[in-house]
Amino acid sequence: MSDLSGELIDNRYQLIRQVANGGMASIYEAMDTRLDRKVAVKIMHPHLAQDEAFVNRFIREAKAAAALSHPNIVAVQDQGWNQGGVPAVFLVMEFIEGSTLREYLNERGRFEVKDAINYLIPIVSALSAAHSIGIVHRDVKPENIMISKEGRVKIADFGLARGELIGSTMTAESSVILGSVSYLSPEQVQRGIADARSDVYAVGIVAFEMLTGEKPFIGDSPIQIAYMHVNQDIPSVKSKRKDIPEALDALISRATNRDPDLRPRDAAEFLKALEKIQAELDPKKNQLKLDLDLPVEPIREKARTKIKPEVVKEETAPIVETTKEIARKEDRKRKTSKRVKRNRKVALLLAIALGIGGWYAIIGPGSRIVVPSTVGGSYQDALTAFNPLGITNVVVEKRYDEDIASGTIIQSQPPGGGRIDVGGKVTLLISEGPERYTIAPLVGLTPDAAIATLSKSPLKIGTTTQIFSKKIPKGFVISSDPVAGSKVKRDSIVNIVVSKGVETIALVSYIGKSSDQALSELTDAGFVVTSTYAFDENILAGTVLSQSPSGDADVAKNSKVILVVSKGTQFVYMPNVFSIEASLAVKALEDLELKVVVKKLGVKKTKKVTNISPKVGSKVTRGSTVTITVG
Repeated sequence: MSDLSGELIDNRYQLIRQVANGGMASIYEAMDTRLDRKVAVKIMHPHLAQDEAFVNRFIREAKAAAALSHPNIVAVQDQGWNQGGVPAVFLVMEFIEGSTLREYLNERGRFEVKDAINYLIPIVSALSAAHSIGIVHRDVKPENIMISKEGRVKIADFGLARGELIGSTMTAESSVILGSVSYLSPEQVQRGIADARSDVYAVGIVAFEMLTGEKPFIGDSPIQIAYMHVNQDIPSVKSKRKDIPEALDALISRATNRDPDLRPRDAAEFLKALEKIQAELDPKKNQLKLDLDLPVEPIREKARTKIKPEVVKEETAPIVETTKEIARKEDRKRKTSKRVKRNRKVALLLAIALGIGGWYAIIGPGSRIVVPSTVGGSYQDALTAFNPLGITNVVVEKRYDEDIASGTIIQSQPPGGGRIDVGGKVTLLISEGPERYTIAPLVGLTPDAAIATLSKSPLKIGTTTQIFSKKIPKGFVISSDPVAGSKVKRDSIVNIVVSKGVETIALVSYIGKSSDQALSELTDAGFVVTSTYAFDENILAGTVLSQSPSGDADVAKNSKVILVVSKGTQFVYMPNVFSIEASLAVKALEDLELKVVVKKLGVKKTKKVTNISPKVGSKVTRGSTVTITVG
């Protein structure tokens, strides 16, 4: 496939340079012009893009990795077909600046036991995340394990992955061809069948190679190596290296067993065993794990609706007036006597006297004052009605009422239409509205002081709950329920929350451990982690050199923890770039973090290196300036 450096893919991804080229695709360092960030773009070879099976596999790789979200898995960000320009099926991933585990093995040989475990734990943790959602990688090998310049471990290339999220498996033949035969499990070679235990087998082979510096089987052809995996047991790690702990040797032997049923059932079981071995190797440094159970707030019962009694209106029975019929026909016929006439005169005089007395008492000067109706009005309305009548002795009584607004007259005594003597008293009952009490501010008080404050009102003290607080000192009230300022009914329950002070967490030391492990576990525990990097001649890149605060102490939750992480050695050896094209020589030196000055001689179009300073093999510091002469 021709180099596509400089092409703009999908009107978004500017290809900068080709960084890798495989049998199925090429990988380019690129710039996402929309978000201004570096990405890695994997482009399928044109002749394979015509094959629907390969395209489907390519898309399956995107779906497999996109279904995963883990700090130790290379994230897939986009996938598509280039609509304009060069035809291309592409996949966009996060760009990892660093090296593969294969390059580390080639450079350093075998790893120390603690270092190997530090690198294996994030690898197995990533596979555990994949296995938990039913995805199997199927192609775990050092070439697919990336280590960034900061020491972060990332698993890449889920191209052979399979699972419920991404479709069916590939055939046995394609698995053998596409997978790396040195890491294929016997069941993959024989039947093309792979599950989580196949990944465990591959990780076991990777662990064997990291600890011994060599692969378990070496043959003249892939078929010969595959035959050995099917028919021979993997040698014991301890047979190659005597200082391997028994537990670690047993775990790797179990993981690489030819019978899948005798291996750990998935990466999660493998990880648990590996972490136990790590803890046994360094028992003074506890492994920090924290599981939080959030309390479920009880569901409050819905307030019952107050049922108002219906007002029963009394019906006034009609007054039936009866008229007595007196037969007067016979009396009228009789002749009136003198005695009757006298009695009639007396009755008339009495009637006149009674009429004058009634007029005096009811209408005249001797009458009593009729009290006007004031119910439903205000006190001022009542005074306005009373003053013209000379009613000045007005007594006010108040009571709470849930239905009648504050300041409204509920009743009077005597009621409207009643009578009082001149100077008599009228009592008005005025509503104060619903009976409510205001919750006093309690924040900052001690529980005893808060209870004393609430006791001044007809309220009930509820529960006292304690929680952690960064703002309120231990032993003082944080809040109340209902909150301060709320208006509540008589006998309402008030709950208070009291501070337990700042929450502290046991902080352990991560010195000598993987920065990935430290970052993951400290963040999960609630710490804010900041990482800085420093060169170290003795400690592998990605290993924690120091931490602040130091371990073995109780520290406030959400505190800041500063980790100093090793960047590895600061020295490099000058490579031999004689007779290499100038551009390739410059790139090789810059990859070693060296500054390059180029001196050009002659007029040749293609210039090659004729001299280099410092000389080849010299030990120089990263960032140093070197001079090459080309001609």
